[in-house]
Amino acid sequence: MISRRLFLKSSGIASGLTMFGAGMAPGWLARAADTSSTPRKKVLVAIFQRGAVDGLNMVVPFGEKSYYDLRPNLAIPAPTTKTGKNDSALDLNGFFGLHPALAPLQTMFANNVLAVVEAVGSPDPTRSHFDAQDYMESGTPGRKATSDGWLNRSLPALVGAQTPVRAVGFGAELPRALRGTNPALAVNNLNDFKVRDELGAASFETMYANTLDKALNNTGRDTFEAVKTVQALQKQTYVPANGAKYPNGRFGQTLQQIAQLIKSDVGLEVAFADVGGWDTHVNEIGGTPATGQLANLLTPFAQALAAFHQDMGDAMADIAVITMSEFGRTAKENGNRGTDHGHANVMFAFGGNIRGGKVYGDWPGMTPDRLYENRDLAVTTDFRDVLGELVAHHLGNTNLAQVFPGYSKSRFRGLIS
Repeated sequence: MISRRLFLKSSGIASGLTMFGAGMAPGWLARAADTSSTPRKKVLVAIFQRGAVDGLNMVVPFGEKSYYDLRPNLAIPAPTTKTGKNDSALDLNGFFGLHPALAPLQTMFANNVLAVVEAVGSPDPTRSHFDAQDYMESGTPGRKATSDGWLNRSLPALVGAQTPVRAVGFGAELPRALRGTNPALAVNNLNDFKVRDELGAASFETMYANTLDKALNNTGRDTFEAVKTVQALQKQTYVPANGAKYPNGRFGQTLQQIAQLIKSDVGLEVAFADVGGWDTHVNEIGGTPATGQLANLLTPFAQALAAFHQDMGDAMADIAVITMSEFGRTAKENGNRGTDHGHANVMFAFGGNIRGGKVYGDWPGMTPDRLYENRDLAVTTDFRDVLGELVAHHLGNTNLAQVFPGYSKSRFRGLIS
């Protein structure tokens, strides 16, 4: 059976309906732009730190003595430490602090914008990247038979016209989290649009137009209307608002393009982006904790998140951003100045009605008797509690039994007011 999703190498919509003269806008765009009878859509942006980020060095438990006992070479100095190297943690609440490379996020936390969820993760014990990522994206830990993803299932019942850009995943392939019955697009780059079709876009469009399957015919028509819109807009230059400056690199570019899609008002509701390189088994830090492999990744990560928040301005009231990673890393450093696959981790959230300026979750402690399997930070918050709260209270889909099948004991943390 031909998939209803259209996989794209890249796509782009640079501005809204006002760019077109009468009769020039595609039908779905005109319908999506008519918001006279429907409230503005909420948007959820999910960001996956693929490879298992070291959450203990991302959000530093400097108030925990065992953290320093377990990491004599890798630990980030407490905020009160005067080393003269600008490598100490950035205080959040007297117990937790941010890695010094995350300075832009400290400002967001201080302004009650950013929320942190500690000791969060999957109840499944796997230390396999592939399995853990699959379980987190499917939303069903321990169940490999789930065919679709939690983010696809999270889309509320459709109200109004369908749009080809309701759900967008940035990458060469559609992410696991967005697979499902709701149509979704895989996008590489908004500035370089091309339909993946060996016979050519025109023949692919004809194939959809001539099919006897009405659903496929409608999907094809609306999608290729979007194609024509995109091609007409590709030369438009996007300028971030409010003085925002996205960092160079893939992740910064992706968040800027998500902002571009949201501002175009074409019906985006969920977006998924990932950023890799977090598997720091060796040489996690450089000459100081503020340098090296982890710092090099965290610097543009924080800059991109802060730029997105600044760029969106007041529109952030309708947008929520959540970050996640498949699992954390060992509490104890290894013999290669790195860390191995662990268990609990940390999430960041901001936007919407998220109550920032607070660290959420129950801290399990890092003494030997408190570690999971005598080696890892223990999970005290199921990741589905965090995602479920966003789905229910931000997107408005309260059918969590359908979004997270088999999970009936959700415990929200009060992230959203």
